[in-house]
Amino acid sequence: MAGVNVLSTMAFPDEWLERVRTVSPRLTVTQYTAATAAEVPAALWRETDVLYTGSALPDPSQAPRLRWVQLDTSGVDHVQTTGLWATGVEFTTLNGVAPSNMAEFAVMMMLAFGHRLRLMVELQGRREWPTFQERWDRFMPSELRGATVGIVGYGSIGREIGRLAHALGMRVLAMRRSGTGAGAGAGAGAGLGEGATARETYRIPSLAQTTNPEPDRVFLPAQLAEMLPECDYVVLIVPYTAATRHMIDERALRAMKPSAVLVNLARGGVVDETVLVRALREGWIAGAALDVFEEEPLPADHPLWSMPNVLISPHVAGLTPHYHERVMGVFAANLQRFLDDQPLLNRVDRERGY
Repeated sequence: MAGVNVLSTMAFPDEWLERVRTVSPRLTVTQYTAATAAEVPAALWRETDVLYTGSALPDPSQAPRLRWVQLDTSGVDHVQTTGLWATGVEFTTLNGVAPSNMAEFAVMMMLAFGHRLRLMVELQGRREWPTFQERWDRFMPSELRGATVGIVGYGSIGREIGRLAHALGMRVLAMRRSGTGAGAGAGAGAGLGEGATARETYRIPSLAQTTNPEPDRVFLPAQLAEMLPECDYVVLIVPYTAATRHMIDERALRAMKPSAVLVNLARGGVVDETVLVRALREGWIAGAALDVFEEEPLPADHPLWSMPNVLISPHVAGLTPHYHERVMGVFAANLQRFLDDQPLLNRVDRERGY
């Protein structure tokens, strides 16, 4: 049986590379750390059948044997302008690696706003203890129990956010690309991933047997403006595509409650930041927790930095100490499927853009 040459441009520990090698004796695994395709020797590109990379993508002419690229990301917007995108090379992502930690991050941000965490930190920095009346006036929380969260994007991460939100007693609304629209309650849209023709995605073993309660209502993208006025919190976790660029625009922000909080864990371009700044200044919404931005790093002079109703994190919601373990779980499973000529996990649909 023919051998398969696997190239990783990421700096993985030796023990994780050994895990990949144990998938099959047919595999020859090479690690050559590189940020761009130009850094990789031409001879390596010519012999590569399978590539694991973040952004080091060769021109198709450089890698004539390349059949599959496992991306070190969940999004694919950064590869859609490359030459490989227009070829028959298959792309897969790391979808399913980070649902638990990103869901916890979303809940943390909702709790931070609901329980005035920023004010607590500010007072601590000033060593200031407020009076009883000040505590009553300034720290009265907004409990999550009984509040409504709208989750825009109901894939693996969105479903885990929904599961945690239900556990906290929240009402959960979900917007997804396909399936039963508004008015649906329990039992609608089984699976709530990508519809009846959903591609198979990776699931963390500890979550594989977890039952996700279904949303209280399901909305389609065209019904976003109908969902937003019901939400106390809106969490964005959609892929970044031409269809989702600036989906949170002036119309969407004006549809939200003045008391609502926007949490963006998707991509910066999903939100029109210029309009968001205006919405925060003028009180269209109460606040925003932002982990992603249209320009990263966020420029030091950007007005979002100094806004009292904004929590900023530097694109860290996806971090997890279990990253290498889960990534190698995805890659090893996909390598076995590749060798067995079976459909890969987390396959990218070029038409959908994710």
